[in-house]
Amino acid sequence: MIDYFNEGQRQLQDEFETRPLADRLQAGIIQAMITPPDAEFIEAQNMFFLATVDDKGQANCSYKGGQKGLVKVVDETTLAFPIYDGNGMFMSAGNVLVNGQVGLLFIDFERQARVRVNGEASIVANDKLLKHWPESVVIVRVKVRETFPNCPRYIHKMTLVEESAFVPKVNCTTPDATWKKLEIVADVLPPKDAHLASNEQDVLAAINRN
Repeated sequence: MIDYFNEGQRQLQDEFETRPLADRLQAGIIQAMITPPDAEFIEAQNMFFLATVDDKGQANCSYKGGQKGLVKVVDETTLAFPIYDGNGMFMSAGNVLVNGQVGLLFIDFERQARVRVNGEASIVANDKLLKHWPESVVIVRVKVRETFPNCPRYIHKMTLVEESAFVPKVNCTTPDATWKKLEIVADVLPPKDAHLASNEQDVLAAINRN
């Protein structure tokens, strides 16, 4: 049987005497498919963290937010989620095009619970799920390699105050991003946003940092 853990992981497991525990957990909780309870958990979340890798092997981590149902469990081995209008750099989606390896972390801060999903992502032009999420520009599908719950003890308990007003919704006009009115991007906005060009100067205010 091929060892699930790599050399570095084994080194630390041996150093801290956790190899038997790691093997037991790997055999008991890591699965190659999405269980019904995990599917319910995933589809109940309105945000997740996405790790991608570029063509040089460099990692990138991104926060993805939306409404509940942001991620759809297509079947027991496939997830799908939208990419919305962002800052135009397409860091996550671009990485998927050159290196499909991804990791998704779902956290319910109120219940203090989480699920991890790793797999291979792809983007198909004119995906039929585009209509499932208003204003989505592309759909990322993930073929699941492994999924498993994590120990919840270090998850801070937090309560949602309100969802972002910028999350696209059916029959609702989405507000324009404040940062698109900054003078530093006024001359490089894409055609659909050209009307937003302005001379705003406060960068920190535009990204809620002041």
